Amino acid sequence: MDEIQGGVSGGGAQEAAQEAWSDLARPPLRVQELRRALVEGPAPAWRALDVLASTGSTNADLAERARNGEPEGLVVLADHQHAGRGRLTRSWEAPPRASLACSVLLRPGTVGADGAPAVDPRHWSWLSMIGGLAVVDALTRVCGLPARLKWPNDVLVPGPGSVGADDPATDHLKVCGVLAEVVPGGAVVLGTGINVTQDGAELPVPGATSLWMAGAAATDRSTVAKAYLRALSSRYRDWRRAEGDPLRSGVAAAYREACRTIGRQVRVHLPGEQVLEGVAEEVDAEGRLVVRDPAGGLTALAAGDVVHVRAPDHGFG
Repeated sequence: MDEIQGGVSGGGAQEAAQEAWSDLARPPLRVQELRRALVEGPAPAWRALDVLASTGSTNADLAERARNGEPEGLVVLADHQHAGRGRLTRSWEAPPRASLACSVLLRPGTVGADGAPAVDPRHWSWLSMIGGLAVVDALTRVCGLPARLKWPNDVLVPGPGSVGADDPATDHLKVCGVLAEVVPGGAVVLGTGINVTQDGAELPVPGATSLWMAGAAATDRSTVAKAYLRALSSRYRDWRRAEGDPLRSGVAAAYREACRTIGRQVRVHLPGEQVLEGVAEEVDAEGRLVVRDPAGGLTALAAGDVVHVRAPDHGFG
């Protein structure tokens, strides 16, 4: 991996990467600006921030550093991530400088540097959902998009011609995915991939979109990164101060308000080729999706069990 130091390349490979940049619509991340906004000053959002010119996976990079004892609060961003990973081992790739690839190292099982109490691992499943909420916060505030969540943590924005529409296949499209990975030793790496300036031909799957395609007010990656990382810091600290309790921290209420899955007819694909159809009644205090089947039975699904959620006869999200 090649690291950009202070916005200026730090070696031959980095210099080549910087000199090769010629697409004025897709500039590199502004490293010094990001550090001033996020890790400097009297009340920094995070402890440290590194920006890589190119890497396989920011999550994999940060997991390795976590295994080597890196403290909580390191953020890693990449201008180009060519082997990103999503949920259920799906791959995720985008052209250089067209998306925001970001990973944050968290250690919720230890007392925080600010004295925040340790969080019981049974609450850690909320971390990926907190990441999704922080993306919703950022896209709403700086991009002017009415972003919503598809359970558990896909971020959706309105698709073309979606005003007044109610076709789940087209009215909201996926613009961001979140992946939380537990690293032995008590660390969690929270990775986020936001499609920013891709056009339709550059998107990895049907049902996806980018901030640019959605008509966002801001498509500058440094601006979006600052908004997201500030929102994530705020929501994570509130959650830690409440010892991970999603009710006391306000995370559960905020998630339910932002979740577009609740109240919809869904089809959930489960391991072993099983399918569950019904109405998504709620997201419970453990972050599970509660589905009522046609016979009236309730099933609570953990995040790892759901492959895809859709309305009957339509793709959903």
